[in-house]
Amino acid sequence: MANIAVQRIKREFKEVLKSEETSKNQIKVDLVDENFTELRGEIAGPPDTPYEGGRYQLEIKIPETYPFNPPKVRFITKIWHPNISSVTGAICLDILKDQWAAAMTLRTVLLSLQALLAAAEPDDPQDAVVANQYKQNPEMFKQTARLWAHVYAGAPVSSPEYTKKIENLCAMGFDRVSINNLKYFSLRAGQVYVYKYRKSSIASESTEVDLLLP
Repeated sequence: MANIAVQRIKREFKEVLKSEETSKNQIKVDLVDENFTELRGEIAGPPDTPYEGGRYQLEIKIPETYPFNPPKVRFITKIWHPNISSVTGAICLDILKDQWAAAMTLRTVLLSLQALLAAAEPDDPQDAVVANQYKQNPEMFKQTARLWAHVYAGAPVSSPEYTKKIENLCAMGFDRVSINNLKYFSLRAGQVYVYKYRKSSIASESTEVDLLLP
């Protein structure tokens, strides 16, 4: 990596470590390699959102041309959000594309992603299925996002209804670790649909099953 990029990332890394947000456990960043080419970020789910209480891991790759080009960032933790792919974790955010400026920093990126969780842009989606649900059925979106936050990001269960649904999954042969391998599920009309579940105690590695929980 070019020396200017290394020096810049070292300075920004220290800035995040010393920030008020880090002291309040809202953002975090760690080194993945000693060359400062890849970092592991983490943001807390914002309050008063379906993501509250969750911790979201981010993959941050620094290009040779940094800071003149943005870092490449994706969500490692699965999340149900219109501007984030529910499959790959790819992010649709202007500052990570054409609105990036060299004055922006790692702290800027982490705080902007946290803000994105609190203020989705469904008309400029990364995940069209989620965006459609967000616009057509907001309550269903919130319920699904909360359940994903619980299963994938460790957010506390927000109601007895969610606890019961997770317990029903376990009773059908899913253990709590295996539930984290679910590729897609959603709440609809008070029911949980689970799609494309692989390698569970009740499905072989090559089998895909659809489950409906009453």
